[in-house]
Amino acid sequence: MKRSLLISAFEPFDDEPVNPSALAVERLPESIDGVKIEKIILPTAFGESLTRLLEAVERFRPEAVLCVGQAGGRAEITPERVAINLIDARIADNQGNQPIDEAIEPAGESAYFSTLPVKAMVAALKEKDIPASLSNTAGTFVCNYIMYGLLHHLQSLEGVRGGFVHVPFIPEQLERHPNAPSLALETITLALEICLRTIVHQRVDTKQSEGAES
Repeated sequence: MKRSLLISAFEPFDDEPVNPSALAVERLPESIDGVKIEKIILPTAFGESLTRLLEAVERFRPEAVLCVGQAGGRAEITPERVAINLIDARIADNQGNQPIDEAIEPAGESAYFSTLPVKAMVAALKEKDIPASLSNTAGTFVCNYIMYGLLHHLQSLEGVRGGFVHVPFIPEQLERHPNAPSLALETITLALEICLRTIVHQRVDTKQSEGAES
């Protein structure tokens, strides 16, 4: 069976005209170093987003899953270390849902850690002079929901790795966010390609400091 990776992104939300995660994922090559890249754009909505992602996992049977989302206000590409079992939505999703202080999986673990080589991804990005750092919070909106739900599901799928990476705004969005940092879409696309290549070639993460004091 041909090797494959699954990468997901989100549609625009919160009245944004675009979502850089989707624009970048759509521009990725069809394969990287002989590994097929399967792509899916998810609705920014609790419930349906995870259902569609897990359907794609079952359909494609990838060796790893990388979910991508927008983190407006961040200046770097930020692989996520951990997802928590909590929804606390500051805004409504694209279907009008706004859960507050709800568990994603009532009987699930409090948190799951990424099983992707997140520190190696950060190092590979920095090597190419792309701003990057390891994040210790995926938020409490649909991005964290997807990451937690994916990792919870993967507990039952031996050998399949999964995780999440956030990307900043692109310059086209700064009309609505004039003081926010951004990265060019070409840079974000290259960053995702580097992350995928790192996942293809590295199963065990590197031992290096990416800690934070706050």
